[in-house]
Amino acid sequence: MPAEIHRPMKHKDWENLWSVSAVIVEEPVDQHPFIQKRENRGNREEEGTDQNNLSSSTKAAPPINVQKLQEVATNFPNQPQKPVFTKKPPRSDDSTDKPAVKSRADNSVTCQPKNHIVFLKTHKTASSTILNILYRYGDSHNLTFALPLNMHSQLFYPAFFATHFVEGVRTRSVKEFHILCNHMRFSSPEVRKLMPKDTFYFSILRNPVAMMESLFVYYKAIPAFRVFKNLEEFLIQDGRSYNASLPNNHYARNILTFDFGLDNTVPENDIEMEKHASKIIAAVERDFPLILISEYFDESLVLLKHALCWSLDDVSSFRLNSRSERSRRPLSPQTAERVKKWNSLDWRLYQHFNATFWKRIDSTIGRTELQKEVEFLRAKKKELESMCLQGGGAVDPAQVQDSSLKPFQYGAAVIQGYNLRVGLDNDTRQLCQRLITPELQYTSALYTKQFPQLAAARAAAAKKIAASRNIAAHRAVKRNIETNAHPAMANNTSHNNTNTADEHSLHVLANSIGHSVRQDNFDVHSVTKQYKEMKRNLHKHTTPKHFIKAHVHKQTQESALLR
Repeated sequence: MPAEIHRPMKHKDWENLWSVSAVIVEEPVDQHPFIQKRENRGNREEEGTDQNNLSSSTKAAPPINVQKLQEVATNFPNQPQKPVFTKKPPRSDDSTDKPAVKSRADNSVTCQPKNHIVFLKTHKTASSTILNILYRYGDSHNLTFALPLNMHSQLFYPAFFATHFVEGVRTRSVKEFHILCNHMRFSSPEVRKLMPKDTFYFSILRNPVAMMESLFVYYKAIPAFRVFKNLEEFLIQDGRSYNASLPNNHYARNILTFDFGLDNTVPENDIEMEKHASKIIAAVERDFPLILISEYFDESLVLLKHALCWSLDDVSSFRLNSRSERSRRPLSPQTAERVKKWNSLDWRLYQHFNATFWKRIDSTIGRTELQKEVEFLRAKKKELESMCLQGGGAVDPAQVQDSSLKPFQYGAAVIQGYNLRVGLDNDTRQLCQRLITPELQYTSALYTKQFPQLAAARAAAAKKIAASRNIAAHRAVKRNIETNAHPAMANNTSHNNTNTADEHSLHVLANSIGHSVRQDNFDVHSVTKQYKEMKRNLHKHTTPKHFIKAHVHKQTQESALLR
């Protein structure tokens, strides 16, 4: 899913983030099957990790858009033509209940599928596709996700992760979490307080050059980028106008280092910079046994399959949150070098783990076996594309036919989506729909599955808020119509009662209504339609007073329906 632009939040406001959950949860027994599981796991050890010398001071947190997430949660899973994701019997945590999987590299070796997983979802690295893989696996195996509090889309990024950002922690309605994978700023001590000891940690990196081009397009509105026409202009000024303390400017420099919870400030001299980069690499190696590489995505999926002891079907996927080619812009060699220099910490991080990625393959799977499994994976993807997708591939958002499956659009990026083939049977449609469901919609569906009472309560609250806003907007429009009707009528009288309104007065009226509309988030399309209707009545020599009265009466009837 795409990341959001965030406004700072005061520290005292954190206590209010979970108050709704604490009030609503009364009968946790009706929640997700795993939520009431009680077991004596004992006190987990907190691994003492010294992050003080690496951590940044950023503490901003995102606003909560409950209404939007409730809309996708209610519209996505409950459509008759789109079957609700069915629940399967819970998979026991006892390793004896898990099916053993043979390794292709060594048929004599078996392993147990991993169900406790932390995925650090980094920005613009193909991480949304990895998220979908984890969502599908956990959903089909009825595992419990550590989802953001209050149906938020992220774990209050860019603040450092804290356990109380997760739904069910403060209310103690969830006793065990299996998968933590939404956007967060990593904090090892806090994550380890939440997750079991046997949790597997992994993340993904991307070449900072290609990633920077994507970041500039997607986050064009942040203070660091907004005044520059293109990335080259931003880099040529060599950071002279860059202010790291401004909200959201962390997206503009060493974002990978920042996401790992480390200090992304570049030291002024090369010696100190190399020392700092070495500390960053050591910290990531300590916490993450596996780092995937976006440029070798299929190879990364094969490596992930072996690390998690999953099947080929488990890691098969379609690209999600991917931009259309027309919103991509190639960078010159000179610009690429400037990106490496500007993001020097990320560049060294990427160089190191790109090398260790291939060393891990050589020491585990081997290049020959890797190539075989990559070919199997790509053949499986083509088979799924042929079976699931109308047209066999991704389309621009305007061409996505099912509005509940449209990906979130942000910045200047054009994020593509998919259309399902018609005539699919129920089971096939469910499989295919999971493969193409965007991050926001899938997150909302899982939240509704795990916390049905909370989701229902928020849906009802969001509905009331929306109705109140529409009523308030209608009243504001009505007042503007009545207020501006008098000048139009006076102008009409001054022309010997010819019943022809002054076009200028009508323009003033329309502009005034439009202003009210924008202030109250009213439907701008309806105002445009209203103005055109006024113009048509003008040409028919209809008295504006009669038209305005009729329009106000019509708006009053519509608002009554909202009540």
